[in-house]
Amino acid sequence: MSDTHATSVDPKLLEILVCPLTKEPLDYDRENGELISRKAGLAFPIRNGIPIMLVDEARQLDDTPAGS
Repeated sequence: MSDTHATSVDPKLLEILVCPLTKEPLDYDRENGELISRKAGLAFPIRNGIPIMLVDEARQLDDTPAGS
């Protein structure tokens, strides 16, 4: 069993964060501790409650929409 409560992020911060590439809003994946940019096809990690908004640190999503 994994407990990801330590990766929670301030909801107000989530409201203002956008993808550094697309400038689109991000989806919060609490289970995986990531912020998801569907348009860019990237998942940005959250470490110790701090979103790491560096493209070099992001994980490529497998389900990137075609034509994005």
